[in-house]
Amino acid sequence: MCSSEKSGISLGLTDEEKKYLLRLARETIRAKTEKKEPQVAPPTSKILHEKRGAFVTLHKMGQLRGCIGYIEGIKPLYLTIVDMAEAAAFNDPRFPPVAKQEVEDLDIEISVLTPLEKIDDPQKIEVGKHGILVRKGPFQGLLLPQVATEYGWDRETFLDQTCIKAGMAPGCWKDPATEIYIFSADIFSEKDFAK
Repeated sequence: MCSSEKSGISLGLTDEEKKYLLRLARETIRAKTEKKEPQVAPPTSKILHEKRGAFVTLHKMGQLRGCIGYIEGIKPLYLTIVDMAEAAAFNDPRFPPVAKQEVEDLDIEISVLTPLEKIDDPQKIEVGKHGILVRKGPFQGLLLPQVATEYGWDRETFLDQTCIKAGMAPGCWKDPATEIYIFSADIFSEKDFAK
């Protein structure tokens, strides 16, 4: 689940690097609605070439319009943003594909993730700082850090909702067979740079 409520940490991205990623996401979506391939000029910044997990979240008139991401870094960050912008706009099964006339109405938010950290004590989860991944057998669910903040959830509710997202019962996190991972994110959107 994705949200627009800000929380998170800094991962060392400069404002220029964040603006580049946001422009890249928008240009990717625009190009795809015009049946073109996005023109991706590789960035000169080293950090944008690091393999990082990231989510792209789209809102339209304050409502979620798409959100998809890679949990872990499998590609350079800038290429992850290209893939996830396209996926959020056209492959989120909860929504129809973004139409050409919608592109200018989209608000784009990016969450760049820290590596997952497995924990044994749920008390380590800091609401507003950490996102959660729960995993048990074939079931897995993830909620970004900003979701708990947006909904005003406490730690237990956040854990329960992550279990529900995974297709398991609330409280699944209490089962010793359930693995719990935490992560943080550097969260930024176009609104942060609208002056």
